[in-house]
Amino acid sequence: MKNKNLDIKQYELSPQAKAGIVIVKMEDRETEEHDVSKPHRDDHCQLMLAVSGNFKLNVDFETIEFNAPALLFVFPEQVHQVIEVKDSKGWMISFDPSLIDKEVLQLLEHQFSNPFLLQQESVFFQQVIILMDFIEKVQLQNTNHYLQKTVSSLLNALLSFVAGELIANLPMIKGKEKRSIIIKENFIKLTKEHFKTWKQPAKYASALSISTSHLNDTVKSLTGSSVSAHIQEVSMLEAKRLLYFTDNAVKEIAYEVGYDEPVYFGKLFKKITKLTPLEFRKKFRDKDYSSSD
Repeated sequence: MKNKNLDIKQYELSPQAKAGIVIVKMEDRETEEHDVSKPHRDDHCQLMLAVSGNFKLNVDFETIEFNAPALLFVFPEQVHQVIEVKDSKGWMISFDPSLIDKEVLQLLEHQFSNPFLLQQESVFFQQVIILMDFIEKVQLQNTNHYLQKTVSSLLNALLSFVAGELIANLPMIKGKEKRSIIIKENFIKLTKEHFKTWKQPAKYASALSISTSHLNDTVKSLTGSSVSAHIQEVSMLEAKRLLYFTDNAVKEIAYEVGYDEPVYFGKLFKKITKLTPLEFRKKFRDKDYSSSD
């Protein structure tokens, strides 16, 4: 494999965005502002409503294939790329996550599973189309402060509507179970923010004002995995990204994701992925880049 100066490209919101939001029709996107066929991540959220078409994408090393109608959600930390798209119609809305109601955004992050397949004749699908179309029409009007607030309000309404549909399809949750889910979701959120420096379950338990045993019992009962396993999974996912997108040595990547002992990091990586770090790099990068050498 030739030495390549790879990096995890991160793109900002389009200059076309007004007050942190931009919506475009898929069929109108003749030229992209950046190469979406190459793995990258964005500093913003993206929600896609596919009305028609066939799609093949990759999100964090997982290939996702589906036919419309469907919704797809990509969050800022996720590395993604478009592999193949045919006859696509629909909308792509990109937005700054700080504009969205925190409870709604957190629910979407924990409950949304790509792709969210829709029924062609369902009332929900038809109403999402109406909302997307209306947001696009308002955005195209001459910009002023109140129109920008309108677009922001409409986006929050759309995402709340989607969140409501997700909740409607979940089993009924009792009071005690709801408290457990809140603990689990707050723990998952903390792992994404602190996995590089917080390797001990006690740090998360302290931040959540509960005992370590209660946190572990709660997380394991809901997910089947221990608190330590979740911390390791988040760390290894970031390690995968760095192995693919950079030429950093394995020991440098170990330090970057919070492990002071590269040998331990290598053993842990193999335990979780079934590959050594260099085997992972060779398997994914050689496959993707050999044709361009």
